[in-house]
Amino acid sequence: MLLTRFLAWLVAAALGAPAAYAHDVANRISIHVFVKPQGERLDVIVRYPLALLPRLDLPSRGAGFIDLARADAHLERAAAATAKAFELHADGELLAPVRSTQRFTPPSDRSFESYAQALSVIDGPPLHPGIDVPWNRGYLDVRLEYPIRSERSDFALEVHQDPALAERITVDVRFLPPGGVERIYVLRGVAGPVTLDPSWHQAAWMFVSSGIHHILGGLDHLLFLLCLVLPFRRLGWNLVGVVTAFTLAHSITLLCAAYGLVPAGDWFPPLVEALIAASIIYMAVENILAVNLLRRWLVTGIFGLVHGFGFSFALGEELQFAGGHLILSLLAFNVGIEIGQILFVAAVLPLLAWLARWPLASSYASLVVSAVVAFIAGYWMVERTQALAMAPWPAAGADFAMAAAHVLSVLLVLGGLACWIVGRRAARRNRVSVASGGSR
Repeated sequence: MLLTRFLAWLVAAALGAPAAYAHDVANRISIHVFVKPQGERLDVIVRYPLALLPRLDLPSRGAGFIDLARADAHLERAAAATAKAFELHADGELLAPVRSTQRFTPPSDRSFESYAQALSVIDGPPLHPGIDVPWNRGYLDVRLEYPIRSERSDFALEVHQDPALAERITVDVRFLPPGGVERIYVLRGVAGPVTLDPSWHQAAWMFVSSGIHHILGGLDHLLFLLCLVLPFRRLGWNLVGVVTAFTLAHSITLLCAAYGLVPAGDWFPPLVEALIAASIIYMAVENILAVNLLRRWLVTGIFGLVHGFGFSFALGEELQFAGGHLILSLLAFNVGIEIGQILFVAAVLPLLAWLARWPLASSYASLVVSAVVAFIAGYWMVERTQALAMAPWPAAGADFAMAAAHVLSVLLVLGGLACWIVGRRAARRNRVSVASGGSR
């Protein structure tokens, strides 16, 4: 009964889960933010789309333009509404603006390409009343000043968005620390507070948490792990070798992806997602037909390379939050994935050990679970192959040659590493065999 309920939940969760590859959201609305600490003042300059401020009841003229001659009284209310959309903290303390400067801006203005340009526009003369600013396509530019204790404080920003519009809103934030490198963040959807210049321990904790969340929230990765450990009944060196091979393999491809050594075309993510589904099918079918635990570490390592690319898609946008700690963040993300794997394996192994008391029931459970997983992965395979067929492939020119070169270079390095490991294992077995023969 328990096994039946688990399998029913597994099928429902898998078939109801959204596709794992990213997709674009049309009609995005962009908010632009500069954050610059200076002495005991924090300057925040915001370009906020008027479409997000529909309740201001701005005076209008003509065919949907703001009547700038009568709109001054509404500017402060608009600036106050904009300030409520942003929550800033310094060393954990909530900040409150003490002064603001604001103005309406037409959609054709491109002054927010740099902090200096944005500041010159806001501090410059007001718009001429005759300029056309559409009430639904123009901008409100606001400069907010916050008192702070030190420009070296730890600053964090949280954007409050209408949940109904969250998937359509993109917030690009540029943090300009004193004497440091500009940090650029692109926030999409609903996000929690963002530390604008994280310390090494903040970055490490953030990416460890992200790795745990990603592995435990990725049903396809968990099903692969489930099929991986299903034939094992206890913790032993074979199981340790299998998990280690998976870890090393996805760590390598994660590192390659972080440094841009993999194709960047739109065809690559659906290809990887289809291969991940294929890896689950292979592992499930092997469990059903013939299990070879001695060579499972090698097969797992090969599939681990593919899963590493899948992890990299989740990590891609998050690396912007690493600050100046890229390598540390990659390692922390891997540590998080390993912690998630250990938690999952630690939860599954006791159940497998318990089932091993009844060999017939254990074999039956392994066959049934593997068959259900193969069915789910087959459904994913069809779905992801269709997405791959619709993806734009690179033309047979320089772009294609570059993508092929990237893939080939990674495969050559990884193939050489795999051959070296296999050779070492074969040499070790030969030495053991020779020693055993000599002892007789």
